[in-house]
Amino acid sequence: MKRVIVTGATGAIGTALVKWLVDRKIEILVLTRENSRRNQNIPVHPLVHIKFCSLEQLEAIENDTGKTYDVFYHLAWMGAAGPQRHDMYIQNQNVRYALDAVRAAKKFGCHTFIGAGSQAEYGNTEAPLKWDTPVFPSMGYGYAKLCAGQMTRDYAAQLDLRHIWVRILSVYGPNDGAQSVVMYTIGQLRQGLTPQLTKGEQIWDYLYSDDAAKALYLLGEKGTDRKIYVLGSGTAKPLKEYIQIIRDIASPGTNICFGTIPYVKNQTMYLCADTSDLERDTGWYAETDFSEGIKNILLDSGGRKWSV
Repeated sequence: MKRVIVTGATGAIGTALVKWLVDRKIEILVLTRENSRRNQNIPVHPLVHIKFCSLEQLEAIENDTGKTYDVFYHLAWMGAAGPQRHDMYIQNQNVRYALDAVRAAKKFGCHTFIGAGSQAEYGNTEAPLKWDTPVFPSMGYGYAKLCAGQMTRDYAAQLDLRHIWVRILSVYGPNDGAQSVVMYTIGQLRQGLTPQLTKGEQIWDYLYSDDAAKALYLLGEKGTDRKIYVLGSGTAKPLKEYIQIIRDIASPGTNICFGTIPYVKNQTMYLCADTSDLERDTGWYAETDFSEGIKNILLDSGGRKWSV
């Protein structure tokens, strides 16, 4: 793998992936919306090139770089958080954009398309998630991710591209969205405020963004065509314990208000990845302890720059 394309390079997973690839001397073409405020998150390096292209523009994009690429990582998605996760029209558009990304991968000479799926494809479960765990999504976001994975798989086969779909669980790290539970809690504590949360009874699987980036890199090198992989740490514990770890690192002794926020409708109460296929096919395993990851986030927010 010498050159890759990445959409969605401004979030926790995307920035970590770009840094991981640069460390391995891989050239990256980032496709991003021109007026995005999050473009400042994209790591700065001679191997990182930016081409302004929104999801809406993917359909018409042409390869004017004079280069061919190996792997297309499609991480971008509209309405991935908040009420828009339930907006069927927005989520339906994302399916079209995912298909446009497959076609763009072909235009740029890629041999592999890797798409970012979600645990939302499964709905509520009570056992570790595998590639063949029955899927019962309960919101537009989950429906669309499931549909995008299936349709891009067939479309990639039509275009003679290798296809890998990665159902990603809860990833945390620098540049994560402020609305995530981890970043909300950190933000409240750093401001001297008291986080308002649910009871925290959910059994959750959190994976640090650098570990997610390593998995995506290895899947680009060793992943099996037309296969679905589940990406998480493979371990889980009550959300309340994660929050207490954040508090003990960021603001020891501060009170946390558990139970002041009600669970959402169809709240997922159990989430854990079975990573055996990923480990067997690529040799990957999660390396970063949750407390170490939180310390890294605090260091980054304290002023460390993302240039590499």
